[in-house]
Amino acid sequence: MINLLDMTLPELEAWMAQLGEPPFRAVQVWQWLWQKMARDFSAMSNVSKVCRQRLADNAHILWPEVAAVEQSRDGTTKFLLRLADGKQVETVLIPSDSRDGVRRWTQCLSSQVGCAMACTFCSTGHMGFERNMSMGEILGQILVARTHLGDARPDHPLLRNLVFMGMGEPLLNLKEVLRALQCLNSDKGLNFSPRRITVSTCGIEKGLEELGASGLAYLAVSLHAPTQELRARIMPRAAAWPLERMLAALRNYPLKTRERITFEYLLLANVNDGPEHARELARLVSEVKGKLNLIVYNPAEGAPYAAPTQERVLAFEQILWKRHVTAILRKSKGQDIRAACGQLKASRALGLGADGQAG
Repeated sequence: MINLLDMTLPELEAWMAQLGEPPFRAVQVWQWLWQKMARDFSAMSNVSKVCRQRLADNAHILWPEVAAVEQSRDGTTKFLLRLADGKQVETVLIPSDSRDGVRRWTQCLSSQVGCAMACTFCSTGHMGFERNMSMGEILGQILVARTHLGDARPDHPLLRNLVFMGMGEPLLNLKEVLRALQCLNSDKGLNFSPRRITVSTCGIEKGLEELGASGLAYLAVSLHAPTQELRARIMPRAAAWPLERMLAALRNYPLKTRERITFEYLLLANVNDGPEHARELARLVSEVKGKLNLIVYNPAEGAPYAAPTQERVLAFEQILWKRHVTAILRKSKGQDIRAACGQLKASRALGLGADGQAG
């Protein structure tokens, strides 16, 4: 049976036309799915009973099932979700400071079950790759999060920002990610501005141009090494696209006014956190219209790395600032529930207990 969450609005219009329904009816159903978060056709009060029965006979509305929820001391909330085939993924809600007394949230979304990139510092990479997620599974994470927050205000939502930085490499599931982005941008649906959506990639040549041409999201690049040799050591599969060629592509990446590419750089003690690395990094990123997010390594089970000392982190940051590189030291949240960057793993699915790590 068809899951309506896996249909874009044009697809839903075409499918409902086969049922004998006019286009405006599909728009009504679409709004019930994404704005009013209906899980049953009987809730669609402005849709005729005949149409509701036709829908019920031919389709269903299938959300990911919440298998477990963990909450950090800092408010970060991690969900373990079970998909229709029993596969499990994680998604994370990250709180931000509020200026008006109302807490806003960022959601870290997964796009694959597991990950094929096998970056040596990432727990998701240790899972291996199982399969791509569908559009409905990707967007279903948002419905789960909004329900958890009691967030039913389309004009002033509590969930403000989305980052495709959870499990998986988004550009290796480009078709479904782009379909999800199109739905996110729809003012008849979830209605997220592209400037509030970031897609993070570790560097996949195929798909980068298509993502840029779409204009549907901002771009983040997981860099983590300032030289091809070091990148090949800690990110061997991502390094298949040579660093200089990747940077050349990023120099030509289409950007809107005031938009910049975000570079993510994970600081690993005595691996990529020395002054020589900072100087080389400054040279690289100065060639691209971008900004740099520094992330102190979050311990991952089985990984041969440690976090650098605060002194080394600050010294690294100072070198970048002196070279006029916009660098921000990003505060990791959710470490006590293994929900921080690089820690997502859906470990309950693997029988490892409640200590899942993702990223």
